[in-house]
Amino acid sequence: MALSSVVKNFRNGTIVLKDATGGTPLDVTVQYEAGNLSISGLKKRLNETVTYLDRGELGSVRHTNRTFPTISFTAHMTEFSDATNENLLDIIMRTGAFAAAVSTLGPSADVYTLTMTLTVEGTDLGDATDHTCIATDVEWSIDFAEGDPNTFTINGTCYGTVTFT
Repeated sequence: MALSSVVKNFRNGTIVLKDATGGTPLDVTVQYEAGNLSISGLKKRLNETVTYLDRGELGSVRHTNRTFPTISFTAHMTEFSDATNENLLDIIMRTGAFAAAVSTLGPSADVYTLTMTLTVEGTDLGDATDHTCIATDVEWSIDFAEGDPNTFTINGTCYGTVTFT
């Protein structure tokens, strides 16, 4: 496959959050998001890098504790909660239409996590495929701010993997 010659931008992405309900996972496609998703802390090996000094000089460099990438994005607020229609606040808070959502860590997991998929359009721009970033086992938090427009700021910590295709 040839290297894409089209620079991608915020207009090309779609974010989907989904749980681990068997058969048909519950999911929501994030609407009215700003196109500012960011992932921090990625590197080849997700561990802290520690230096050990020998009388002030570098003696050794080692990996120690696991690190966990963080994800954030913002979206415009359309509603808080809805008992039947899927929305952003409910999937993160496990309320409304997502009250029975299942954590991707398992149905009895203490921590409620979701899978996030960012799909960046490629085929419509001449690429052989669309491009994806999949983050598994992400625990999310959500902040609300009133303004013009009202906004949600969504932050997550990925305890699973981050895969790009």
